[in-house]
Amino acid sequence: MTPTDDELSAMAIEELDAACAMPWPDLKAVTPWGDIFTGFAPSGREVEVERRYLWAHQPEGAVAVEVEVRDMGARTGAEAKALITPPN
Repeated sequence: MTPTDDELSAMAIEELDAACAMPWPDLKAVTPWGDIFTGFAPSGREVEVERRYLWAHQPEGAVAVEVEVRDMGARTGAEAKALITPPN
């Protein structure tokens, strides 16, 4: 069974939501940082999930959060991104 692009996109958005749910002090503390881990698509297929926390160029002090979900066997993937600005 091969995950569909929609399935990978949904996984990327779900993981991005979790990554962005961190409180600002925690998010700031782990930036710049990234990790890669193995997960499973709803179809049961093994996928690779990569999260990246990077300092954004604009606006200054913001963090760019990026998530990529890849099905290495099918050579397909999906990416989701968000920009988190510091609280006022």
